[in-house]
Amino acid sequence: MYLHQFTCGTEIPFQLGKILCVGRNYADHAAELNNPVPEEPLIFIKPSTAAVDMAKPIHLPTGHGSCHFEGELALLIGEKLTNANATEVAPAIAGLGLSLDLTLRDLQAELKKVGHPWEKAKGFDNSCPLSPFVKLDWLPDWDKLSYSLWLNDELRQRGKTEHMLTPILDLVAYISSYFTLEPGDVVLTGTPAGVGELQHGDKLMMQLQGDWLQVNTEVA
Repeated sequence: MYLHQFTCGTEIPFQLGKILCVGRNYADHAAELNNPVPEEPLIFIKPSTAAVDMAKPIHLPTGHGSCHFEGELALLIGEKLTNANATEVAPAIAGLGLSLDLTLRDLQAELKKVGHPWEKAKGFDNSCPLSPFVKLDWLPDWDKLSYSLWLNDELRQRGKTEHMLTPILDLVAYISSYFTLEPGDVVLTGTPAGVGELQHGDKLMMQLQGDWLQVNTEVA
């Protein structure tokens, strides 16, 4: 039932470091949650304990309100980057993958209301299901990548990197100006509109570049 499907490329073994994330990198997602569009990337970190294999069943936390899915394109860092510029970033990206940024939406709203950080709503255990990362056997146009998420056979999200407020290479360069990126670090690049609450028994499928990478999972 649970699978990773590749039509090209090779899965990359790696030791996970930290997980860097960006909020509101798609204007349509900011709009659907009535959030202002940030003037610069809104960066937060998930700990390594948030990561879990996306192909395994998702276990929703209890007692913290609704848990939403946010499908995202993920990058695996292969070389150290500190205060990098955009031209230095591309060679340092070792592979592409897919991710879910699971979010305790009710808790996040409460934290935002009192001006507190989001970590409890974003970085809880198993809040970052990850697909394998696939080695690039072609030179991508970073502004022409696309991915999709289906929930119970209904297309819910379609992300196109050309719609990102901060493009991929500029985003990674920006992050490296605050946090040194090291091999094994993962960067989540933001989610488009279409996020929603997960329920027990839900089935999800994500695809990158058509069916270049496909992952199926479900909520336990």
